[in-house]
Amino acid sequence: MTLAVRYTAARTLDTAPALSVEPGPGEVVLAPAYVGICGTDLHIFHGDMDARVTTPAVLGHEMSGRILRVGPEVEGWQAGDAVTVMPLRWDDTCPACRAGHRHVCQHLDFIGIDSPGAMQQRWTVPASTLIRLPDALPLDRAALVEPTAVAVHDIGRAALQDGEKAVVVGGGPVGLLIALVARAAGAEVRVVELSAHRRALAEELGLITWDPAVEDVPARVGEWTGGAGAEVAFEVSGAAGGVDTAVEVLGVRGRLCLVAIHPRPREINLHRFFWRELTLVGARLYDRADFEKAVALVADGTIPADRFISKVVPLTEAPAAFEALEGGGDVMKILVDCTTTHTDADAQGATA
Repeated sequence: MTLAVRYTAARTLDTAPALSVEPGPGEVVLAPAYVGICGTDLHIFHGDMDARVTTPAVLGHEMSGRILRVGPEVEGWQAGDAVTVMPLRWDDTCPACRAGHRHVCQHLDFIGIDSPGAMQQRWTVPASTLIRLPDALPLDRAALVEPTAVAVHDIGRAALQDGEKAVVVGGGPVGLLIALVARAAGAEVRVVELSAHRRALAEELGLITWDPAVEDVPARVGEWTGGAGAEVAFEVSGAAGGVDTAVEVLGVRGRLCLVAIHPRPREINLHRFFWRELTLVGARLYDRADFEKAVALVADGTIPADRFISKVVPLTEAPAAFEALEGGGDVMKILVDCTTTHTDADAQGATA
């Protein structure tokens, strides 16, 4: 029997037996090892995406694992290969796909939201979604590849250049990953974050932070840039105040990259856009090149993935982990260990 974590209703998750689906042509069966819980998973948990999610829904799209079985017509992969999954399935026929933007297909199947995800012990996926992992990369760290791919895509959408100054508004996991990828690209970076715990982690990673509760962030940016303003701002907070800050810190012809999901319309200072000829770009998801670069950044330590992992829990404790993440606070990233159940963990502890 294999188990899966399922969303059944607002604020309700269970761990239940899952049907193991044999691989069809072009498919593989994976044994997920670690699955990260992200902000989108929390939105689902809160019931905010009930219009999109079909219950019971198996969650999870930030993952690492190994191939168990290979279906017919699959070439280049074999059992035992370490992989992560780019969780996108597009139709290749809509206007977005035909224009070369398949990652934002107008009929996109985001695996783990629109179809069953990785938070289970056996997972059947198209081989076309697989991304190879280096054998030397620990699988717990590899679970951070997907959010790192988000950050890589964001840097590309913002067209960030070596030597530019960038302000990241929001120092959660994705915000800090953006800051690290931006720094690796040669940018000077500042992180704006209210949480003392998140600021402390950012500073341990060598980043400079500002607390917007006690500092005038636009004034600090003015001092930092000699009055010019930043070339790029990333809005990762999802808050109205974060939008205001991201707009205010930009210099003439600055670029605002919108990363966070804002579930409701926000007021925005359009006069500032007019006056300084600002540009707003959206950044959603990633493509294969972003994923492959993310693998390299995690593997070579540019992204110290282990520093983001606050806790690892057995599969059967995933529901409690969602509740722990709601409070934010001292938690950055919780991983679900799909190879271990609560009973397994107890047995291991008894024999340790």
